[in-house]
Amino acid sequence: MLQHVASWPKPLTVRLANDQSQRGYIKITCRYADMPDEAISAAILDQLFRSARSTHAFSAKPVADETLRELYELLKWGPTAFNAQPGRYVFVKSQGAKARLGEALSSSNRAKTLAAPVTCIVAYDTRFYDQLPAGGHASGLLRGNASLAEATAFRNSSLQGAYLLLAARALGLAAGPMSGFDPAHLNAEFFANSSWTANFLVNLGYPDGSEFKPRAARLPFAECGQIL
Repeated sequence: MLQHVASWPKPLTVRLANDQSQRGYIKITCRYADMPDEAISAAILDQLFRSARSTHAFSAKPVADETLRELYELLKWGPTAFNAQPGRYVFVKSQGAKARLGEALSSSNRAKTLAAPVTCIVAYDTRFYDQLPAGGHASGLLRGNASLAEATAFRNSSLQGAYLLLAARALGLAAGPMSGFDPAHLNAEFFANSSWTANFLVNLGYPDGSEFKPRAARLPFAECGQIL
């Protein structure tokens, strides 16, 4: 069934799936929607990249639940293989949940993590392919190849975690990504009897301004890039 969508900036025609196995998915057959083709401003690039820092000291200002939901509504649009969504996100805010998380942290990460307004456990669902269209190529491919499914889940949840960092900065939050935890302990505490497994952690909040220091060096393009 074809349906014309007039509310987009330019006309858009989509095909609504009639097959029950494809229910909930829209197949775009012809798209003319506007997509930006100009660079964003230098100020926004600074906020996202050049002036941003990994933050480990936050102010007492709380992070609203609505902000965390808005964060997800941004990051979910980042590209992934097969348009799959293996990333899962547990936002740890309460004192009880923080205490549970603290038991899995390394000693060097415990104090700063427990002091952060929010810690996001960026995880992935090992059965993420269950949310792909049933009977499709990707679903069948991943169901039949456990090692490919695991690699796809890990790689793309890592991508989605990076989108989370950029979305946080875009919303005015500071972020401090880290490892430094016992995966087995954390998975047993938060993901027992589920198909979710932890990837990495991100502390979130508003910076208190105490950590400013010169930007650490980055490799020049000549040492890490090629144009062939």
